[in-house]
Amino acid sequence: MNKCIAWTPLALFVSGYALAVPAGQDTISRGEYLARAGDCIACHTSNPAQPFAGGLKMSTPVGAIYSTNITPDKQTGIGNYSYEDFVKAVRQGISKSGDTLYPAMPYPSFAKISDQDMHDLYQYFMKGVKPVVQQNKASDIPWPLSMRWPLGLWRRMFTDDKRYQPVEGKSAQWQRGAYLVQGLGHCGACHTPRGMAYQEKAADQTDSAWLTGSALDGWYAPDLTGSQPDGLGRWSAQELSDYLKNGVNAHSSAFGPMSEVVSHSLSYLDQQDVDAIAEYLKSLPASHPDTTTPSAPIPDNSTAQALFKGDVSARGAADYLNNCSACHRSDGKGYDKTFPALAGNSALLSDDPSSVIHIILQGGQRAVTAQMPTGLTMPDFGWRLSDQQVADVATFIRQGWGNHASTVTPQQVAAIRNNLSPQTISAKPQ
Repeated sequence: MNKCIAWTPLALFVSGYALAVPAGQDTISRGEYLARAGDCIACHTSNPAQPFAGGLKMSTPVGAIYSTNITPDKQTGIGNYSYEDFVKAVRQGISKSGDTLYPAMPYPSFAKISDQDMHDLYQYFMKGVKPVVQQNKASDIPWPLSMRWPLGLWRRMFTDDKRYQPVEGKSAQWQRGAYLVQGLGHCGACHTPRGMAYQEKAADQTDSAWLTGSALDGWYAPDLTGSQPDGLGRWSAQELSDYLKNGVNAHSSAFGPMSEVVSHSLSYLDQQDVDAIAEYLKSLPASHPDTTTPSAPIPDNSTAQALFKGDVSARGAADYLNNCSACHRSDGKGYDKTFPALAGNSALLSDDPSSVIHIILQGGQRAVTAQMPTGLTMPDFGWRLSDQQVADVATFIRQGWGNHASTVTPQQVAAIRNNLSPQTISAKPQ
């Protein structure tokens, strides 16, 4: 959008975001599309046979909470919610009973949803979702931490109820991407650092903390700015679009919670919306713009040569050769769109190694999409590798082939292992 355009057309453009959903859809279909964009199913579904019926356990620093039933059942769901009740819950985090919702519900982001999109979402949840009778489950947070009134103070201190406002001088595609990332996509809920009160430190690109990466429930949601080596600085807009749509590109493969986001949400979006998100994210400057910015890894063949010669003297090399090289290869380049490369992989190079540790311990499945339906699975190695061995392998892949990242310690591995479900890892090697 050109800067010379007057404020009146600019204001009209705000309402136009609701019209950017693929044409030809009725209100309920549009609402379903928007619910996909918001990934509502991810948090509000514990049983795939009963979507949106809630019951999913979510860990917090003070205890577990459980997502609520948002089907239109009148007894246990939101069937008795008026449109105004729905808006207060989604945008302001206030339930029909007047209680403040836990900020696991990303209402600080959803406040930016346009009025038209909110109406369409309401119509979908009331008329397009099957009612399910399932009582909501109380949290495991002990009293007095379970009292709700402090959440009301938190909400007043750290949130507002402002719709998305377009940025003058930006293209229509950039605006659409910004609207999706900041609002329905609620990307900041995972990828923006949190303060002492668990508030997101930034709400949009005007703050340098925006989307610079954050630790969350044993994973590390990476930097989405133009940083190197652990951000999107080395990715083209097309590579980013490919990743968002199918969970894989030449640089990396989605895993952990991001794999689910791709499977349940991003893969369903119209290509224009995916490209808009990519354009917006690629416009974000590096989070470390000064001369201390880490440089991109420079490919180094010495690791591959050592493994090829049978030299496993490097820390973690033997365990890598025995457990990882069949898929990721001795040169760390993997197999295109099948097994991700580890050499130069930005997901490995953040200061926080939580995600690397987590996936070695627990394994994971790649996103399942229409174009990539196989859902290849990485096995878990926590049952066969000790904390020291996991730390050694993680260090090896973070420092091999030209990668440069910090050493991983057994204590870091133990901290994550101890928080995993007992069903995830059958035994801990001694």
